[in-house]
Formats: sequence, structure tokens, C-alpha cells
Amino acid sequence: MKSALAALAALLLTGCAGLSGPAAPSAPFDALGRLLVSGEGRAFSASFRWRHEMPVNEISLMSPAGTTLAQLRMDDSGATLTAADQQEYRAFSAEGLTRRALGWPLPLAQLQYWMRGAAVPDAAAAAVERDPQGRLSRLEQDGWQVRYVYPETGAALPQRLDLEHRGQRIRMVIDAWREPDTQ
Repeated sequence: MKSALAALAALLLTGCAGLSGPAAPSAPFDALGRLLVSGEGRAFSASFRWRHEMPVNEISLMSPAGTTLAQLRMDDSGATLTAADQQEYRAFSAEGLTRRALGWPLPLAQLQYWMRGAAVPDAAAAAVERDPQGRLSRLEQDGWQVRYVYPETGAALPQRLDLEHRGQRIRMVIDAWREPDTQ
């Protein structure tokens, strides 16, 4: 009986070893840039400011004139998008929320890692390519293809990300990386 219980406990422990918990938090950042989204015959462009400090993400999308087009906030309780007309949309995930409210998905859960040139921890990557400095240059993860462009200065953080998923393309150009607590 004891050996059967020991075998069962070992089997249960072995089965749990392959399970991974939630991804580790990504490093805080504050980025300013430009965004171009295209797909299905439509295009959208805006400037953005993204403040990320776990568990909160705040992204402001602005017109070229500086008018706020949308404000996206995501935390442990879910995602809220406030449109320019002050209409609020809520959902559990930012990707589903942006798909519904803006017409295109923003993979925020993964992008908070990809933005800093890192793969999502504890998530399998179908392809990983690195440049001679060891920085990510191409990544396939969660069905998204991500290509990176870095400044010629050799900086560790990317200057541009090109994402593609099922015909949807997102280009993010980062104009400035700032300290996370900068207002």
C-alpha cells in the first residue's frame, strides 16, 4: 500500500513539474512613439505613450495634433478603453477589447515583453533569431511574428517593432524611452 501511495505521489509531482505558472513580470518602462496598424483593407495611425509598471499598463493613443483618440488601461481586474467621445469599453483582455473597440487586436500581455526585446517567459517560441550583439532580431510567439530594428548606436532597447498575425500588421516606432516614473 505504501509503495502504491509513493508511486501515485511521484506521478502527481512529475505531472505538475511540466506546468508553468504565470509569466514573470516584465521590467517597467515608459515609451513614446508612433503606431501604424493595417489589415483587412484598413489602416490606423497614431502617436502613443505607454506607461508600464506591473500590474498596470496605460496607453494613450493620440492624433498628429495631440488630441487623445483613446486611452487604454489594463490591470489585474481587466482592460478599459475610453474613446475620444468618452465612451468606455471593458473586457478581460486588452487584445479582445481593442479588437472590439478599435477593430484590431493589440496583444498587450505579450507586447509588454516584446517591446523591450524579450520573449514572453514560460511561453514557447516557434522561432528565435538574434543579431551579432545577442539582441532579438526576429521572434515567433503565440502566433505573432515580431521583427526588431535597433538604433545604430548599439542600444539594448529596440527602436522599431514590426508585428504580424493573420494578415494584421502593427508597426511601432519608439521615439523615446523614459524613466518609468517620469510624468
